[in-house]
Amino acid sequence: MGVLQAYSACCCCRRPFFYNPVRVPSIALHGTREPICQDCVERANPVRIARGLPPIVPLPGAYDAMDEAEWPTDDD
Repeated sequence: MGVLQAYSACCCCRRPFFYNPVRVPSIALHGTREPICQDCVERANPVRIARGLPPIVPLPGAYDAMDEAEWPTDDD
């Protein structure tokens, strides 16, 4: 059985981090979706809530390895 993790810079703080590319939260920047790290989500949520916006809620396993069963296939 295999696992997969994506690794790139957070769109907010630019710190590299590992994540599950299917479950990680992302925000739209310049017309593309970019991943956001857990620390930035935790910093952004109080500000979002204070402004009346919904919090960013990562899917379970967003910052864990992606199990082989979740890998996209040619049929997807």
